[in-house]
Amino acid sequence: MSLEIERRFLIENDEWKNFITHKTFIEQGYLSYDMDDWIVRIRFNGKNFKIALKKHIKNFTNYEFEYLIPSEDGEKIISNLNKTIKKERFFLKVNKRNWIIDCFKEKNYPLKIAEIELQEEKEEIIIPNFLSKEITGLRIFSNFSLTKYPLSKWKNEDLKNLNKN
Repeated sequence: MSLEIERRFLIENDEWKNFITHKTFIEQGYLSYDMDDWIVRIRFNGKNFKIALKKHIKNFTNYEFEYLIPSEDGEKIISNLNKTIKKERFFLKVNKRNWIIDCFKEKNYPLKIAEIELQEEKEEIIIPNFLSKEITGLRIFSNFSLTKYPLSKWKNEDLKNLNKN
């Protein structure tokens, strides 16, 4: 069984750039439309295509099964999607831990989200000073939601409600 346990945060400042080890460009889209069921995602990372099956279990734990697919198939699938997300992904090493920063492009610019994967939900982490609000579990910030309802379409009340949480 493949579990994904992660916490997510908004970015406070650019200090994270001092910890970059490498980066890649990602385009991804979704073949399913119900967030409460299995989500089927396709992702291209500049080298290969992967199909992922994801399902929320509890809190910030999901099932995640990911498989390489032939490039020709991946190109055909992603080119037939109406909406995709594009982002630059930066890999960081901070306090001996691996972090990811996604800098979204196009309709989700200038959104930046940090993620850390954990071994278990109760695992303690040191929050780097370049992070601000934790957004773990806030559906509006899921990649799936950002495909359907990008940051560029958010209304002022969406942003106000975010600051209340």
